[in-house]
Amino acid sequence: MLIRRIFCASVLVFLFGCGDAAKTKPSADQQPPNILFVLVDDLGKEWINSYGAEDIETPNIDALAKSGIKFNNVYSMPQCTPTRVTLLTGQYPFRHGWVNHWDVPRWGGGAHFDETENPALVNELRRAGYKTCIAGKWQIDDFRVEPDALEKVGFDEYCMWTGYEAGIAASAQRYWDPYVYTKEGSKTYPGAFGPDIFRDFIIDFLKENKEDPMFVYYPMVLTHTPLVNTPDESANDNLGKHKAMVRYTDKIVGQLVDALKQNGLLENTLIVFTTDNGTTQSITGTYKGEKVKGGKSTTLEAGICEPFLVSWPGHIKADQESNALIDFTDVLPTFLDLAGVNSKDKWTDINASQIIDGKSFAKVLLEGDEASQRKWILGMGGGNFARLTENGVENQYKFRDRVLRDQKFKLYIDSKGEPEKFFDVVNDPFERHDLKDSLNTPERKNSYNALLEVVHSFPKEDSDPRYKNNPVQDWDVKVTAESGTWKR
Repeated sequence: MLIRRIFCASVLVFLFGCGDAAKTKPSADQQPPNILFVLVDDLGKEWINSYGAEDIETPNIDALAKSGIKFNNVYSMPQCTPTRVTLLTGQYPFRHGWVNHWDVPRWGGGAHFDETENPALVNELRRAGYKTCIAGKWQIDDFRVEPDALEKVGFDEYCMWTGYEAGIAASAQRYWDPYVYTKEGSKTYPGAFGPDIFRDFIIDFLKENKEDPMFVYYPMVLTHTPLVNTPDESANDNLGKHKAMVRYTDKIVGQLVDALKQNGLLENTLIVFTTDNGTTQSITGTYKGEKVKGGKSTTLEAGICEPFLVSWPGHIKADQESNALIDFTDVLPTFLDLAGVNSKDKWTDINASQIIDGKSFAKVLLEGDEASQRKWILGMGGGNFARLTENGVENQYKFRDRVLRDQKFKLYIDSKGEPEKFFDVVNDPFERHDLKDSLNTPERKNSYNALLEVVHSFPKEDSDPRYKNNPVQDWDVKVTAESGTWKR
């Protein structure tokens, strides 16, 4: 059964009791799927061959696409922090408050991801009997301040680049000689390549926990800048290094699939491959005959409409392509659906006061539904438009600009909540012809009005990040007169 829902103001509100999660381990024939969730850092569709990229070959990622469903209409947020918190909470940035990028290890200020104030996907999976693991990039907690941050949010095991910790020069390294945090603490691994360490950690976790359902979250450090050479290739320019990093990403995907096969896990593992936002703007790729500049930090399609592949051999029909509308709020309810966490007495972190914006797309995966439950998807946020004040991290704009799209049209909304641009992204995928002043067909007018009505259902002011302040640290960004409360 799918999670029961109550519709309210175009978002989902889940009402959950406070009972303890069921502790009984399911029998073999009832065991829910393992979930391997791969989130690449800064990579748009113009660098995935099966989506139409022409300057690269990605055979392992393309094979994954062939083994399941390739989704065409999936929205992330435009940058790191808004996307990552959205995945964990099932909430839009205007609700969870992490509208802007906030690099916690670098800027601090008592900020952190507070699982006591927000819904937390991983805790629910762990309570449902999953063994949980994360390897790669987090960046929404400072492990010096909260050594148990990942355990509190639900992870049994972890192997992480620390993020750039203010005052520790070695922590800037995520690739060669990486600075990595585990239960043994943080240290540099001389001569090692960070992505290899994270890959091997995941493969070991798969081997050691294959008798239990597993949730493995792999937020890669690849292909984010700095652009570097890999163990397989050397290049003399940034584009060459970027291509080498994409090819190494593809190689790791193949190695993880092989590890699942070798451990007899592939047939009962749901694999999701996606990215947190578009490619860095300094890199241009050829996509379906067009030169496409990286869209990171923008709400252009190149910035937020991400590659999204889902494979589950024997359960999801192979070689499918879907135009179903999905955005990253939908990951939480979908994973919990597939994990069998579908009765309110099993939910503990999420209660009646918390709204979940996401909608499960499990039926699209398992029953071949052509459309999801969505009539629209949303992308918003990014950039460093936040400051530390006496009240904590506050967003610069009380209503951040955003985009919404339906199956055909895309509406841009400015920071005053007013319509800005309107495009037919089916017939004009590179957004060259603004139709806002050309609503001369019933189809355009109806879509425009429907999307605008959704915007009017949102809160009039975005939330600021919700957290209980961590202790003050010497390296924190300081509150000064110049960095005081934004004028709104």
